[in-house]
Amino acid sequence: MAATPARKLKSGRELDGVELAILNKRMEAICRKMANTLLRTGRSGVLNSARDFSCCLVTGDNRLLTVSESLPIHVLRGADMMAEAMQQFHPELKKGDAYLHNSPYHGCSHPADHTILVPVIDDKGIHRFTMVAKAHQADCGNSIPTTYHGGARDVYHEGALIFPAVKIQEAYKDIDDIIRMCQLRIRVPQQWWGDYLAMLGAARIGEREMLQFGEEVGWDTLEQFADQWFDYSEQLMINAVRAMPAGKAITTSMHDPIPGAEQGIPIKIVLEIKPKEAMIEVDLRDNPDNYPCGLNLSQACTESSVLLGIFNGIAAPVPTNQGSFRRIKMHLREGCVVGIPKHPTSCSVATTNVADRLGNSVARAIAEIGDGFGMASTGSLIPPSIGVISGTSKKTHGAYVNQIFLGWGGGAASPQADAWISIGHIGNAGGCFQDSVELDEMRFPMFVRDRHYVTDSGGAGRTRGGESMFVEFGSTEGDMEVGYVTDGTITPAEGVRDGGPGRSASQFRRTLNGDLEPLAACAQALIREGESIVSFSPGGGGYGSPLERKAELVARDVREKWVSVEAARDKYGVVCDAAGTLDVAATEARRKTMMRAAQKH
Repeated sequence: MAATPARKLKSGRELDGVELAILNKRMEAICRKMANTLLRTGRSGVLNSARDFSCCLVTGDNRLLTVSESLPIHVLRGADMMAEAMQQFHPELKKGDAYLHNSPYHGCSHPADHTILVPVIDDKGIHRFTMVAKAHQADCGNSIPTTYHGGARDVYHEGALIFPAVKIQEAYKDIDDIIRMCQLRIRVPQQWWGDYLAMLGAARIGEREMLQFGEEVGWDTLEQFADQWFDYSEQLMINAVRAMPAGKAITTSMHDPIPGAEQGIPIKIVLEIKPKEAMIEVDLRDNPDNYPCGLNLSQACTESSVLLGIFNGIAAPVPTNQGSFRRIKMHLREGCVVGIPKHPTSCSVATTNVADRLGNSVARAIAEIGDGFGMASTGSLIPPSIGVISGTSKKTHGAYVNQIFLGWGGGAASPQADAWISIGHIGNAGGCFQDSVELDEMRFPMFVRDRHYVTDSGGAGRTRGGESMFVEFGSTEGDMEVGYVTDGTITPAEGVRDGGPGRSASQFRRTLNGDLEPLAACAQALIREGESIVSFSPGGGGYGSPLERKAELVARDVREKWVSVEAARDKYGVVCDAAGTLDVAATEARRKTMMRAAQKH
């Protein structure tokens, strides 16, 4: 179906398809240049190893246009809200301005995601676009040395410095008052300073490129492109929704208990697909009020998580921007754990955990409405293997605070394929990298004893969930704290359409005599020199009945050690040996027996 005609021809004519494609790629290239700058100049391992950052482009009237090289939980919703807050607090934007933003009450994801906003002002003084460079900080001034304070009763207990679109540069020069505040409060000021320069450099490169782009093709042409691109994206979304089955589904999930939410955090999704109207509607109002803990979602993370579940669930490629978002309606309420928080509610862990439960439940609801759509659940975060390490050592010449990304698995099975095993979680969509063991050991006083995937830990199904990862590490010099907020120790990642759940998460301290002591799911664990912490990340859920999986694929899984001989027989009804040699007759007989038993239940 042809794209909807643009509502307003700013450049005097409608752009054709070739022009739209070229201009879109130019926009994406600008965001990639920004991302390359952050990756190559960021000082912390969170940026230069794990790539936990996002760069995107927002129009002057605050519509998300391009999210290339971004983590979806960072920017699907929120980049536009942050740009709007910048304009609200600073009505007169000028060339050379830059703003520091991390307020979860004004569009940011959570306080650890420091964001630089740079308005692109043309020679006539007109605000054309806003460049957004967001970078996760290992230390954002929390009361404890971690980026994730799961037990924070409120934002005061959390302790993070909150900057609601605060001007940090004017006429391209730093405002030193703000810089000094950050350097005095953050435990690793030089690391933060390096990351700040990387964010600022990325945003300024984006500004430079956009100014050149506007001069080259004309600002009216770029505005015309934005309008038509939004309309085109909306039309693709209309086509995708009309190809989906009509229906309404209710799915639930449960985050594990943590301090402040001792009974756990239940999540309920009411989702309806309306193909005739080409709309998807999601209602989150029937959920608990905000909790006295750090797991409440910001509005940006609530809406981004819903969008993630939907875009993972549709069976067609659709650009993620303000145009395609027009076909999605959300019902939220203030003061809700998955809604719109009010100060001083803590949103310290808003990008993961409950956000994972929310996005996964949306994708599962779509799968329940129709086979061939939706996804199972990914494993939730944050296990110790991607926790925040802190301490003091000669190797780091004093204090160190950094989030490590040593290992995760837990991808969700889709209708068509086995899980992307190392996706991390639904929120980063595979955009983050896993750390090099050698680099972590070189940079910090630590050793990594083991890292491997765990057999039989992915959810069984017609398509398999991603496996859990085992990681063991410890300190080589002095005591080390490891801050983490593990989910999935009690309620594992759910399968869908008779698919099985993933493996539960767990964590232990290995003492000096080799004993394993269980650790709490949410902790700032103290690991003495010579001890180690053992982390099992959660596995992902499976899609469809395991008895529908091709026997040859199960035999291959056994041969590759993803699935054991016993699990192949008991879950998949496949009889083979450890080498993956298939017994066809025994398999057919066993599957018939298992199918009859399943039909009785």
